[in-house]
Amino acid sequence: MEEYRKKNGTDASDKEIVFSQAIKAGKRIYYVDVKKNRKDEMFVAITESKKIVTGEGDDSQVSFEKHKIFLYKEDFEKFMNGLQQAIRFIENTQPAAAPYHDAGKEDAAPRKQDDKGISLGGDIKIDIDF
Repeated sequence: MEEYRKKNGTDASDKEIVFSQAIKAGKRIYYVDVKKNRKDEMFVAITESKKIVTGEGDDSQVSFEKHKIFLYKEDFEKFMNGLQQAIRFIENTQPAAAPYHDAGKEDAAPRKQDDKGISLGGDIKIDIDF
């Protein structure tokens, strides 16, 4: 299904995607899609897709492990508050280090912060298990 998405810009199960953003991050790709449900209400679908290669050489098999989360408008503020708190906690607790997939790369511009000290730039990494 990942190959279908790449060729056609959508999953076969999607009804209507009105906006889509792909974020490549190392071995993972995050898709942030704005979709419409049957009532024409929009929501955000976040998909983490990780390429899994098993075997070696000619016997190797490629598959994609996918995890999805659906976020509805009435939950945006609470979700963002929780996400910002988690990001702030990590930034204040863990020593600064380059992400494994960006090792050796220099940031082109310094990170900006809003009036609450929340980082406004850079990659956001979300690991959500169900």
